[in-house]
Amino acid sequence: MILSKKFISDYTNINNIDFKEYADKMLKLGNEYESMGPLINANKLVIGEVISCKNHPESDHLHICKVNIGREELNIICGAPNVREGIKVIVALDGAVLPGGTIKKTTILGTESNGMICSIAELGIEHKYLKEEDINGIHELPLDAPIGEDAIKYLELDDEVIDFELTANRADLLSMLGLAYESAVITGEKVNLPDLTYEHINKNINDLLTLKVDTDNCFTFLLKRVNNIKIEESPLFMKNRLMACGVRSINNVVDISNYVMLETGQPLHFYDADKLGKLISVRNAKDGETLVTLDNQSRILTSEDIVITNGKKPIGLAGVMGGLDTEIDENTKNVVIECAIFNPANIRKTSKKLIRSEASIRYEKGLDVNRCYMAIERSCNLLSKYAYGEVLDGRIEYNTLDRNEKVINITLDKINSVLGYNLTDTDVKTVFEKLNFEVESKNNKFRVTVPTRRTDISIEEDLIEEVSRVYGVDNINSTLPVFESTPSIYNNRDRVIRNEMISLGLNEVITYSLIKVDDVFKFTNDEFGLIKVLDPLSEDRVVLRHSLITSLLDVYNYNKSRNIKDLSIFEIGRGFSSINGEYIEENKLACLLTGNYMEGLDKEYYDFYTVKGIVEELLDYLGYKNRYSFVQGELPEEMHPTKSVYINVSGKIVGLMGEVHPKICKDEVYVIEINLDLLFENKTGRMKYKEFSKFPGISKDVAFILSKEVTNDQVISTIRQAGGKLLSKVELFDYYEGDKIDKDKKSIAYNLYFESNDKTLSDDDVNPLFDKIIENVIKKHNAILRDK
Repeated sequence: MILSKKFISDYTNINNIDFKEYADKMLKLGNEYESMGPLINANKLVIGEVISCKNHPESDHLHICKVNIGREELNIICGAPNVREGIKVIVALDGAVLPGGTIKKTTILGTESNGMICSIAELGIEHKYLKEEDINGIHELPLDAPIGEDAIKYLELDDEVIDFELTANRADLLSMLGLAYESAVITGEKVNLPDLTYEHINKNINDLLTLKVDTDNCFTFLLKRVNNIKIEESPLFMKNRLMACGVRSINNVVDISNYVMLETGQPLHFYDADKLGKLISVRNAKDGETLVTLDNQSRILTSEDIVITNGKKPIGLAGVMGGLDTEIDENTKNVVIECAIFNPANIRKTSKKLIRSEASIRYEKGLDVNRCYMAIERSCNLLSKYAYGEVLDGRIEYNTLDRNEKVINITLDKINSVLGYNLTDTDVKTVFEKLNFEVESKNNKFRVTVPTRRTDISIEEDLIEEVSRVYGVDNINSTLPVFESTPSIYNNRDRVIRNEMISLGLNEVITYSLIKVDDVFKFTNDEFGLIKVLDPLSEDRVVLRHSLITSLLDVYNYNKSRNIKDLSIFEIGRGFSSINGEYIEENKLACLLTGNYMEGLDKEYYDFYTVKGIVEELLDYLGYKNRYSFVQGELPEEMHPTKSVYINVSGKIVGLMGEVHPKICKDEVYVIEINLDLLFENKTGRMKYKEFSKFPGISKDVAFILSKEVTNDQVISTIRQAGGKLLSKVELFDYYEGDKIDKDKKSIAYNLYFESNDKTLSDDDVNPLFDKIIENVIKKHNAILRDK
């Protein structure tokens, strides 16, 4: 919503405060703004009179003009086709700053030029607000324009504007009156309501027109009629106020409807009464029904749309745009005014589907019923004043809304307890009075009467919010909270996992839970139903994800496109699914790793074993040491078939890890995903600490040649079973496949470390165990002992 200083000054005084200070105080009230500044960003512009105009001898289109600016006569070269002797013009003096640059004295084809004669477009006004002659030529001022005066002030363009970014609940601020009430909170000035008075003729609209409402989606519908209007150009003040607010002037009648909408926040629609007939009907559209709107577009309607009809066919799309058949044109003499309130949900769906307008924006947020009555009376006032219309007596009225103001009771203790403030009865009462709310207070209890214009206030908490923002957090004395505390046991699993992943060198990311429909069944073999968003923002945010890996791949692709090749990220988030109609959320950990994880002379890159090590470190840290294994199975097709495994904890699959299939990522990209809810179903006991042995141990190396189908975990399990209590550590330190052994074989070598807490071990203690280990591995896995 754009605030015009001149426009709002019609309803409250803000001239006693600097405009930048005013904007900042509005910001402190919670009303953010995108920009502020003068409507016309130009200076050193005066009114001049062209006292002579001759063709330039060296040009076929330039003119040498002598222009009287009051204190002197200037020689100015002008190429506009409409420049001529005797007209009043806008003159940019030497040093004038315009949106197109700075004007300086210059010489053009041998003739001195001391300024510029301007068009309106050269002042920075958009073409959509201008007439054709103002675009193609200089602007001609009225003959009585005072020579030498400031041209911007004369044109009443010396305005300042603020473009507010308002919150969705403050529908009242989509009007100058609403902004005036908000301004009064800052300035303490009173708010002046618009003039609603007019004379009416001795004819009644009820004798000429009938209203029929056949839908529950119409809450209020008011009609008035004005006869014998004259279509002409709007007065200058009205055109400038509309332009300042971003609305193009059309003619006095159409402009009045837009002016009242900006003034009160209530959209209006004017019908040509002679094109209308004797019946207005409001109903839901029929599926497939069509309507040609004012923009000359044919709209195909559905039963969710609300239409205004003449009893036979639609003549308007309720809350959005009128129909072409009954539009106001230069021949219009009699006008029917519609002022209504419709179901915001229907208007929102219609505008999103067909066309969004200034009217629909206001209808979508909900309107004040009393402001509706004000707006129709105000339009009659302006039509009688600026279109010379004759207002008929009576009003056709349909209303289902309560016009009474809301009364809310609240206590000082409730306000202070919620806000943590220590406000007094006077502090709170002053806030409500600034808001122009009627308030009665007694024994720290308040009876607040909330005007219907504040549709966002209905409960105690809404009043508390008003107290907070108006009183201002800057005025609150800071105090430490007082509360009783009791010792608690820290058991935040997510934070524990997060800290461990960071210690392992990964960076946390937070991604969208909504993804494309095509991605939801990737990286999983689970069977489940989709959970779709009813009204998605885009095609990329349609359905809740099941696997977090798809979201991390988006992060990978984003970084890769910016030439960032080394990535190690993780996310702790939710996976969603629907199984037999039951909505399920699961807490998951996902990681993605690619490129180098160590730079410099000892550069290292992520591979399967590095990623496996990260999983092992995490599971060991969480207390699952010696309870997990990595098993093969039917993996999702997005995973590499030979470089991916499932993660098994205590006999239950809790996740997967491995390389993403090359058909998806050409680079080596590794992923991990663990269902934390499934993982923590496996309870861990209290962590047990084992004292380091005081006695030296014995280290032995052994290597086997065995089938590639035998896994490392299977061999280590056999070694541990045979090694008994004295075997404290088993580490794989060499892996070989190549020409020196058969193609279906591999060589793996282990370091075995034996130790005791009771004594120093000798070969006599270790050798029988070492021989037993070799014997069991050979026998169980059909292995061959290498180099023996």
